[in-house]
Amino acid sequence: MAARDEPAPHATETGTGTKQAPLLVLGKIAEILNAFTLARSSMTLREIQQRTGLPASTVQRLVTNMVAHGFLDRAGDKIRIGVRMAYWAGAAAKDLDVLEVVNPVLKNLRDQTGETACFFRAEGTQRVCVAVAETHHALRREMSVGKIAPIPVGSSGRVLLAWNPELAERVLQEELPQLTDSTVTDRDELRRLLKQTRAEGYAITVGERIDGASGLAAPVFDSAGDLLGALMIQGPTLRMPAEKCVEWVDTLVEHAEQITRAIGGRYPS
Repeated sequence: MAARDEPAPHATETGTGTKQAPLLVLGKIAEILNAFTLARSSMTLREIQQRTGLPASTVQRLVTNMVAHGFLDRAGDKIRIGVRMAYWAGAAAKDLDVLEVVNPVLKNLRDQTGETACFFRAEGTQRVCVAVAETHHALRREMSVGKIAPIPVGSSGRVLLAWNPELAERVLQEELPQLTDSTVTDRDELRRLLKQTRAEGYAITVGERIDGASGLAAPVFDSAGDLLGALMIQGPTLRMPAEKCVEWVDTLVEHAEQITRAIGGRYPS
């Protein structure tokens, strides 16, 4: 890469007799790429500079080179991840086991919040837990792989319906189950909540499936922009009142986005 802030360091002799210069510029390239997120998919040069903290001249030179090599694309004054990156991501994800990506993210989310983290997928009009990292707290709401629950109830179900309108309409044609006094059973209200979930990018529920239990969930998407599943944090409302759930929204969404990016996914257009 020609662009750099300073002259290239002198090459050093390796054990194999070949010469190799420290590629410090790769760290700066990684910073620029990491500045883009699914929610912030295009930025100006100034916005990239503000996000990375790199000097404006460095950003200008590196972005120019990254556009030339297909890492980034430019449209007017906006920069976005290059389409060519999707080609490389597709090759990386070809034989990828999604759960190999999901499980470490669940453990990290569990360790950051202290509560159970799980991943749900839709199966008909039910939702099923396909991966879980259980809390270390003695007081917990039981969750295990294979656990099934009605899809209209709870935060993960709300996410699974919000990004699957056909399934949502099918569910809304049936009688909505009432599991607690807080369960939403009014079809118009559920439609409103699904619309709100899609607009906000997450869902929070308190006491809808089990009295005294809370949950918050966010969507994960595949390479076609289709919903893959819902990433969820759940626990006793005693430790997870609504205010605490709100505090954890950014953390949850970041972890959901991490899975989406790792599997070569993208937000639906």
